Amino acid sequence: MKFDIVIIGGGAAGFYTAIHVAEANPDLRVAILERGKEVLSKVKISGGGRCNVTHAVFDPKELTSSYPRGEKELLGPFHTYASGDTVAFFEERGIALKIEEDGRMFPETDSSQTIIDCFTAETERLGIKVFTKSAVTNIFKETIDTEDYWQIKTSDENISYCTKYIVMATGSNPKIWNLLSKLGHTITPPVPSLFTFNIKDDRIKDIPGLSTEATITVLQDRKSAKRNSASEGNLFSEGPLLITHWGMSGPAILKLSAWGARVFQECKYQFKIKINWLPEHTKETLLEFFLASKDTEKKTVLNTRVLAIPKRLWERLVSASSIENTTTWAEVTKKQLDKLATQITEGVFQVDGKSTFKEEFVTAGGVQLKELHFKTYESRILPNLYFAGEILNIDAVTGGFNFQSAWTGGYMAAQGITNNITENKLKTVS
Repeated sequence: MKFDIVIIGGGAAGFYTAIHVAEANPDLRVAILERGKEVLSKVKISGGGRCNVTHAVFDPKELTSSYPRGEKELLGPFHTYASGDTVAFFEERGIALKIEEDGRMFPETDSSQTIIDCFTAETERLGIKVFTKSAVTNIFKETIDTEDYWQIKTSDENISYCTKYIVMATGSNPKIWNLLSKLGHTITPPVPSLFTFNIKDDRIKDIPGLSTEATITVLQDRKSAKRNSASEGNLFSEGPLLITHWGMSGPAILKLSAWGARVFQECKYQFKIKINWLPEHTKETLLEFFLASKDTEKKTVLNTRVLAIPKRLWERLVSASSIENTTTWAEVTKKQLDKLATQITEGVFQVDGKSTFKEEFVTAGGVQLKELHFKTYESRILPNLYFAGEILNIDAVTGGFNFQSAWTGGYMAAQGITNNITENKLKTVS
């Protein structure tokens, strides 16, 4: 089958690319190939089924700061197409988005089906063909009547596709990465990016669901710190931390997992973190506060929370400081209070493995960014081959940023193809 443009991958980036390229070029034949039985499966489960469409950060420079891989490269594209443009895209199609307190943006319906229905309706309106169960097995160039075309072979040996332009939007697909590698592209090996920390520790045992603000610092040995300092920076995070049945999660942990993806993979997810449960305090200021409390508090240390720290967590940290349940403030020693101040502001926890964050599995890795023209998202190695989405070595912290990268890439690729077509027409006329 012959098409003018074939998008490989029926996910967020693939559909967004197809819609924009078909709108700009209504006379062209556009197709989407999806290897699975259904399209947009990741959109469906994202955000707990609500679809975290984007994030309410509208300054391009600030927006790039949420991308451990791709921060520098995305600045230009975000000046062209960013969060505000995404909001406008959906509003133009009758879908209002809402901003939650943490900046995440969802459809007002709180249903990912709203986004899926929007995309499928647009593909029907624009005449875009969607083929499921079409796993791509090979891609190669072939010259027909002096012009180069892409030939696409699929799992159905009876069906192949011929096209002038290809957009690769397959996400983290090792088979596609292998094909691209054979064609000359360099692939950065993928590692998990968004995950929670497995921690077994009496200080957080049996208190799942507890959430509080905290700062977290990864304690690296000198060798790993030296090796990773240039690429990963200081592994530090702050924000809401959630205690779970298996350890720790929440935005602060997930942010760390993204920025330290390769560091943690190299150490096989065995490392230590230091937590300050009261970010406004240091050990010294907290100890000073505790010593002053000895003169004013009359009850037991356990039953007197002199700080804004969750009750169950306070009880665990008091116990970990060798302070008996019956010890009063008058009786507690400076040594014990020093230990308590350490537990609260410099508590060390051993991480022993990771767990996938809900169903939202994100990877760090993919096509190396130096092999891409970021003004068009076209390959520097293979003309008329474009990219969008997680197939690239771009990933972000949680909060709608990974989708925004997909929307931006899809738009830029569509614009790149449109400009390419226009230039070729002008050459033909001249």
